[in-house]
Amino acid sequence: MRKKPELGLRTRALQYLARREYSRAELRGKLQPYAQAGDEFEPPENLDALLDDLTARGWLSDARAVTQLLHAKRSRFGTQRIAHELRQKGIAEELIGAALPALKESELETAREVWQRKFGALPQDAREKARQMRFLQSRGFGFEVIFQVLRPTEEN
Repeated sequence: MRKKPELGLRTRALQYLARREYSRAELRGKLQPYAQAGDEFEPPENLDALLDDLTARGWLSDARAVTQLLHAKRSRFGTQRIAHELRQKGIAEELIGAALPALKESELETAREVWQRKFGALPQDAREKARQMRFLQSRGFGFEVIFQVLRPTEEN
């Protein structure tokens, strides 16, 4: 019985990138187990050269990874949560800092939409208010935004 041939690093990288955008650090982490020194694996120094090549060709971009994550998450999560996820993916602070002002502009509106979908009615007692606050906080909204959402107004 013939052994199935191992996929090369470039092939694996292109398969990952065909599905969605990855940050350099994230793709590096996915490919690292296959770049270990050994009989069937490529040498580790090939990984950095591959990532450099993919970046130079425009196939790997941290900026596009940021844009994709913002597009996917901005309607459900607050600035704090999105910034945390970007940091987890190894995105540089400069790119995160550039993305935050646009997020903060629409954060109150997003928080109101998320709150409306989940609750739709202002809390009637302290226990319910705490529950709604915890929910919004778990979605990454700051206290200032949460208090504005839960403040009784005509539109709530």
